[in-house]
Amino acid sequence: MSLRTALTRPARYGALASGVLPVLTFPGAGLAWLAWAALVPGLLLMRAAGGAREAVVRGWWFGAGFILTGMYWLIPSIGPGLPVLAVLFGVLQAPFGLAAWWLLHGEPTLRRAAAALAVLPAVWVCAEYARSWNALGGPWALFGATQWEHPAVLGLASIGGVWLVSWALVAANTALAVLLCAHGSRVRALAGATALSSVLAGPLVFAAQAAPATSGSASVTLVQAGSTPDEQARLEANARITRSLAGRPTDLIVWGESSTTEDLDRRPETVARLAALSRLTGAQLLVGEDARKADGRISKDAVLVDGSGVLARYRKIRLVPFGEYIPLRPLLGWIAGVSAAAGENRAPGSSVHLLPVADRDGRALPVGALVCFESAFPDMSRTMARQGAALIVYQSATSTFQSTWAPAQHASLGALRAAETGRPVVQAALTGESVAYDAQGRRLVRLGTDGSGAVTADLALADPAARTWYVRLGDWVPMLSLAAVLAAAATAAGPALRERRRRRPGPPAASAPTDVPPARV
Repeated sequence: MSLRTALTRPARYGALASGVLPVLTFPGAGLAWLAWAALVPGLLLMRAAGGAREAVVRGWWFGAGFILTGMYWLIPSIGPGLPVLAVLFGVLQAPFGLAAWWLLHGEPTLRRAAAALAVLPAVWVCAEYARSWNALGGPWALFGATQWEHPAVLGLASIGGVWLVSWALVAANTALAVLLCAHGSRVRALAGATALSSVLAGPLVFAAQAAPATSGSASVTLVQAGSTPDEQARLEANARITRSLAGRPTDLIVWGESSTTEDLDRRPETVARLAALSRLTGAQLLVGEDARKADGRISKDAVLVDGSGVLARYRKIRLVPFGEYIPLRPLLGWIAGVSAAAGENRAPGSSVHLLPVADRDGRALPVGALVCFESAFPDMSRTMARQGAALIVYQSATSTFQSTWAPAQHASLGALRAAETGRPVVQAALTGESVAYDAQGRRLVRLGTDGSGAVTADLALADPAARTWYVRLGDWVPMLSLAAVLAAAATAAGPALRERRRRRPGPPAASAPTDVPPARV
């Protein structure tokens, strides 16, 4: 073994291990404060690489370590496919390793340090945005989501979504790395100012914002059936808990995802039972239906029921990879044979739309209802806010991952969606966690995975016409980040291209033609 190999391998293992640190900042371990420094060990290993190629490899290994640990709870669903997934998605962090080495290796100058403080957050956000594409699995474990417990920090989300929170976190981490590897006073001053600005930006925005515009209030009750032996017992538990709400004033009762496995369009007796529960409680029910429909395909729907029967439904659009469908099933279908991955693909819906909910007094209550994993997608809740939703409701079922960090992490996403849209958000889960957040992301109620029953949240409803800057502008942070990355790449490639042109041999010198007759004197 060469000396270079002996020194390189431990560094790569270190990069793999350093990818674990950001995972500790998510719910489960819950070390949210660590997010402001969790990337520093990885950054230092990347900048210390012996060259560009090694920096790329270290960035790749860092990304693989992050995915492998951050998605560990997927093992029941995809089994041996998880390491493959980690290797594939880890490559998205390879550019981050290259950028860290290019801008921070050796003694960073003021110019390179300034570029690093702008480019490295942009590269990170681009990687997260690419990983968030639905066809690649969707936006799970975005770095900005670690700050869900801090509404002041989430002030940034109201302007640029979760992407701007991620950007601020990576900028702070980059600044700390610069402070550790730079010696010049001007460079250190710039890094210190950036770190302080990144930490204070969210609270300053939060303090400067006016309170979200409201339009009335509503009481929403979340029903959590808890663990049950089978589907029928689950339906009975939901019905029993709902009957106990008779006499309590509430405007909407929300059951979890898959709270019934009967196709309500073909089971009038079950619809009649649900309608009777609505009349008994004086509130409409939002029921989760997970059933095979008349066309033979299974879909997951949020079904609105009142005293007269079914009023409307929304069909889940963004399905859970491997849990509800297998991407490229002809190629990856084998995973279903060695894990609990979906035996058949569920049928997705086609459009995001509001449900015609009315409160107990008959007044319109525009509700945007989404199902489970869809809470991870910022664009879906943003679309519902643009459509005029006063409240966003999620129905969830994470019983497969009951003893993992997944339920808590999933529930935390409601805080991000609330801050982004300026709408209160509730989530009813079959086995927990059921939660409610106000329009700035503050948690109001919670029923954990160890409980069952019902909790009621009194919510100040958003003015349907109100728009946060994120709802108005959309994903401008990823777009601006992409522009910054492309500009940095062009800058880096410029000298090499100019040198190649300079070294390119010119055309051969012209020689006198030999077939021209000599001139006569």
